[in-house]
Amino acid sequence: MTVATISEATIQVLLSLGADQLTTTRVAERAGVSVGTLYQYFPNKHALLFSVLQQHLNRVADAVESACRENRGERLATMVEAVVRAFVDAKMARADISMALYAIAAGREEAALVKKTGKRAQAALASMLATAPDATFNDLSFTSFLVFSAMGGVMRAILEGGAPPGMVPSLRKQLGLLCRGFLMSVAVSSGD
Repeated sequence: MTVATISEATIQVLLSLGADQLTTTRVAERAGVSVGTLYQYFPNKHALLFSVLQQHLNRVADAVESACRENRGERLATMVEAVVRAFVDAKMARADISMALYAIAAGREEAALVKKTGKRAQAALASMLATAPDATFNDLSFTSFLVFSAMGGVMRAILEGGAPPGMVPSLRKQLGLLCRGFLMSVAVSSGD
């Protein structure tokens, strides 16, 4: 409970003051705990921010992995729709947090974390695509890397551009068309 409270307080301070003004003292005050209690779980500001980033990235990867598991053996269009929906919904559930975390994900450790969780999602995507009854792919690893990178790049551009939350249905549709179009263009047809 304390860790969850501290994590939420970290997000609140990050959103209200930004990473430069975030301090362990401010987070402890917002969480309603002593700085000593905070230090029992997080030794410094970097650890706080890293933990929040890790939780966010894991939620996104978990959502993608779940969609991939649930859509194994479906037609390609159904697979793409499910994965795009899961990804967009996970990122837009708290678009403010997604946006704020882009700014702190630039360090070496953070970039490694982004890469690691991205690989989880890409592996799930490749595993799901391998079961598509209506398409096969020559290089599933590279194909899934490109799809996941495209989704991530579009999402970042949308969030940094200040897109309103009301555009989520359109975003899902357009991103789905982008991913499906790419996948159909590189797929080797294997049935109808």
